[in-house]
Amino acid sequence: MDSSQIYLADPTIFYYDDTYYLYGTTGDPKRGKDKGFLVYTSKDLSKWSGPNGAKNGLALQKGDAFGEIGFWAPQVFKYNNLFYMAYTANEHIAMAISNSPLGPFRSTSKKDLEAPVKQIDPYIFFDDDDKKYLYHVRLNKGNRIFVAELNDDLMSIKPETLKECISGELPWENTQNTNWPVTEGPTVLKHKGLYYLIYSANDFRNPDYAVGYAISESPLGPWRKTDDSPIIHKDFFNENGTGHGDVFIDNKGDMQYVLHTHFNDTLTQPRRTAIVKIKFIEEKVRPDYLITEKDGFRFLITE
Repeated sequence: MDSSQIYLADPTIFYYDDTYYLYGTTGDPKRGKDKGFLVYTSKDLSKWSGPNGAKNGLALQKGDAFGEIGFWAPQVFKYNNLFYMAYTANEHIAMAISNSPLGPFRSTSKKDLEAPVKQIDPYIFFDDDDKKYLYHVRLNKGNRIFVAELNDDLMSIKPETLKECISGELPWENTQNTNWPVTEGPTVLKHKGLYYLIYSANDFRNPDYAVGYAISESPLGPWRKTDDSPIIHKDFFNENGTGHGDVFIDNKGDMQYVLHTHFNDTLTQPRRTAIVKIKFIEEKVRPDYLITEKDGFRFLITE
């Protein structure tokens, strides 16, 4: 293993006060697996330091919030002058709060967001009308992406708004033709009045793990999958298992997507963290579409 390579799966980058904060799923037992969430920091996306979390490198430490195992897929954002982390543990979704992006993130109730099924991969989207939506994955005859409007405290959904967004139905989304199709890792953007749902498909252990997107006129759908998906795939970068990340805007105003890849051609774990530039291409006869700037792909390393 390369000691400088950052090994975080399901990564997210939160940009705040001239600093980039990188979080994700830790696969290495020595570096935080099942202990919480590590955080790395950078000023320029090139030189990274860490882990720099408030508790032994951890931004969220097991015992301070909900969960005992399986700390996956965090998202960090600012809301009401506090920093929130939406995350998965014990195959349920939970929320923790901190005064700093470095943590410690805590939840005194140590409760999950109640649901009748297992649910993972939360993404909180704030719309222009101040409504808040929880995009997430429910485990029911596959990994299926759902959405529901959140209450203002962000701790529960409005059940009457719950809707299924997409499931794995297209050939590129289920290349192994399994009975448990997977769509997961949702991120949502709003662009020119339309909603873009970016997601990953296939089992994460499959080399064909890839990223595509769907478009809707409403945050609740219905969603139309695009013909140009996938926009991130192993053949683009000669790396297996490219997917499950998050979009962020860098300090130049450009969009980038942080993601993970397999360790190498034969091993899935530990997954390597990378970023790639993405952008909208303007169209006159159809909605703008997303492309990946292939020369903008690079792995993230520490100093």
